[in-house]
Amino acid sequence: MKTKSVYICSECGYRSPKWLGKCPGCSSWNTLVETLDTSSKQSAASRPSASIQSSLNRPQQISEIKRGHESRFSTGIRELDRVLGGGVVNGELILVGGDPGIGKSTLLLQICENAGKTKKILYVSGEESAAQIKIRAERLHVNTENLYLLSETDVETILENITDTKPDIVIIDSIQTMHIEGIQSASGSVPQVRETTNALMRAAKSMGISMFIVGHVTKDGSLAGPRVLEHMVDCVLYFEGDRQLSFRILRAVKNRFGSTNEIGVFEMRDIGLVEVENPSQMLLDGRPDDISGSAIICAMEGTRGILAEVQALVTPTGFGNPRRMSAGIDLNRIFLLVAVLEKRARMNLSNSDIYINVAGGLRIDETAADLGICAAIAASRADVVIPPDMLFIGEVGLGGELRAVSQLEKRLTEAANLGFKTAVTPKQSMRGIRIPDGIRVYGVRTISEAIAMFRKG
Repeated sequence: MKTKSVYICSECGYRSPKWLGKCPGCSSWNTLVETLDTSSKQSAASRPSASIQSSLNRPQQISEIKRGHESRFSTGIRELDRVLGGGVVNGELILVGGDPGIGKSTLLLQICENAGKTKKILYVSGEESAAQIKIRAERLHVNTENLYLLSETDVETILENITDTKPDIVIIDSIQTMHIEGIQSASGSVPQVRETTNALMRAAKSMGISMFIVGHVTKDGSLAGPRVLEHMVDCVLYFEGDRQLSFRILRAVKNRFGSTNEIGVFEMRDIGLVEVENPSQMLLDGRPDDISGSAIICAMEGTRGILAEVQALVTPTGFGNPRRMSAGIDLNRIFLLVAVLEKRARMNLSNSDIYINVAGGLRIDETAADLGICAAIAASRADVVIPPDMLFIGEVGLGGELRAVSQLEKRLTEAANLGFKTAVTPKQSMRGIRIPDGIRVYGVRTISEAIAMFRKG
């Protein structure tokens, strides 16, 4: 039987009989990939069972549905449990992404050691042999008797082993190496990734198995494969951080059973990933006290306040157009704040190169860091050292005014616990809050007033 080619978008899964430069489904460019059309050859592994179909065919009135108890279990790693929303839900499908060598497989093996005390775990690898996994497990001191290793890439064989072993947790490393025989395309292609994930998802839901799936990432840091892969799973975790640095940040970008605002902080050591209980202290270690252009901010990651150092370097430009570069902060936000400083604070920055960095590899997305960024730029421009125990919290508007920020009391409490004595915040944010002992808070209305606070010493 002659097979036909079809072009499938790697972002949204749109199918087209011919190649198109722009996908009609998601408007992405150059994302249509040629694959063999296997829609008429659906394998048994990817075909829904009759029991699942019958349970979904009868609609139920919402008032008659009994709410089941959300059963969770701990992974034994507090930082991971925090990101997941309190632990792993039975039957949950979790996708773990990150750069190669960032620590994905290390974290999963450490889960095996902790959860293996009470749970049976099946670790399936398509990239390493069982002997290679054992060598890595011995290095991480993983020796639980409830861990079973399987080196396999065929999904139907994996499903048979899951049925026979009846594990509580299944780890798939990685989804791009898995394949279904009935689909005539290479492993890692759009149809293979979609159908293998679909088959594993049905197994996890029908048998109540919690499943971790490792996903490779592309050059721009997004998960490889179709975007529908993220839609199919219950939770998507990303490992962030520079492989050259020892610290790693685990962040949830999707979580059906918890918040996506929490982060977990780890340090990579020779014994594996070690939890960092006080990320603020870790990020501020080694901070110089006599260098201009350094300001401390407090960012909220879920219920946790994290103090971080924003560094700015303002130097006369040697080119026709001044350079603007940033690491850890959106560059467009830097453009906006520089324009506000020039217009509202009467600061001449048009002939200066400006470099911004968040120390420790942390990425700051919230606008409460605006005041700290402006303070660092102004201090570097005037070559003034900001007092090391001074903190800046506030959003900066286009008029140079400071806007109120949320959870100010939690931010101040975190700063006071680390020994900070002074905080500069928007005046309107101070209404009705309890100021922690040991810290003095100055409420200001404009960016010019805030800059004058440390210029006066």
